[in-house]
Order: sequence, then structure tokens, then C-alpha cells
Amino acid sequence: NSSESHNCAKSILTSDRLQIVVTLSEFFNETWEAANCANCLTNSSEGLSNSTVEFLDLFNKSLTCFEHNLQGQTIYLSPNNYTEVCKNCNETYRMLNDLYNNLQRMNRQGGESGHSAHLCIDVEDAMNITRKLWSRTFNCSVPCSDTVPVIAVSSFILFLPIVFYLSSFLHSKQKKRILILPKRIQSNASLVNIQEKYS
Repeated sequence: NSSESHNCAKSILTSDRLQIVVTLSEFFNETWEAANCANCLTNSSEGLSNSTVEFLDLFNKSLTCFEHNLQGQTIYLSPNNYTEVCKNCNETYRMLNDLYNNLQRMNRQGGESGHSAHLCIDVEDAMNITRKLWSRTFNCSVPCSDTVPVIAVSSFILFLPIVFYLSSFLHSKQKKRILILPKRIQSNASLVNIQEKYS
């Protein structure tokens, strides 16, 4: 009976004491939501979105570049010297990092999947792995292009109070004050002295 099919399914799913099917279903649904898996898929959830495919392709290229530049070097170089990896994989890593930043911006605005939240866990984990390898394992640091302007502006701002006080000191004239008594006051004082003599 089609009208009783829902009740039938409910009674079958909850027939055991642990309700294992319901518990597993809820667990997988919560994991799917917490991992933002829908953000890696298209709106219709038929497959991976174009941006996710592009990101995973660049991620694989980065790992291949790391492996390729490490072959034969670990024997001759010390573990802390990975200059070849840093030099040869810099462009690939930068492209991957820029794509990840663009995906984050797009995802805040809704993105391809239509869900506005974090990126899916696969993309975030892949980027975390790459950044950890790049910065901690290979110790590759890309110099910030804004360093020189920031130092220049900071120095200028710190130098302004010195310029202000120095210019105010040089432009203000330090004069000694000379007190000039008017003649009338002197005459009054002499009259007082004369009156004192006669009294």
C-alpha cells in the first residue's frame, strides 16, 4: 500500500535497538555538511565544478614539481637546502596560491556551487598540505613585493616629529628679554624718595 510505505520504511529503519541505519545516515549527512562537500560540486551535484577540477590539476602539478626537483638532490644536499625546488616550482606554487585565493573570494559570493561558506575540505586540505611543504619542509619564502614601500612610509612617519621639532626650534628666535622701565615710572620713584627725605 503506497499510503503506508513511509510508515513501513520508518518501522524497518528503526526496528533494531541501536537504529544503526538512521545513526549512520545522520553521521554521513553531518560529515557531508561539516566538510562543505557540496562546494566542490556543480549546482546540480552531477560532478566536480570547473574551478575544483582546475585547482586539483594545479595541485597535482605542484606535487609533481616538488618530487621532480627533489630527485637526486637529497643525496647531495643537506636537508635544509631546497633551492632548486624553490626556484623551479615558484611559478606553479604561486599560480596554485592565487587560484586558491580567488576561489575563496568567489565562494564568499556564492561561487559555482551556489553555497556560500568555506571551500570544500578537499581543496582546503590540499592547499594546507602544499603550504606546509612550501614553507616548513622546503623553507621557501617568497619576498613580499610591498616591503620597500612599507619601510619607506614607516620611516617617513617616524621622522616627521623630529622634523617638526627641529624646524620649530630653528624658526623661533630665542631673544633675551630686556626690561625697559618707562621714564614716568622712574620720575614717580624719585618723587617718592624726595618725599621720604622731607618726612
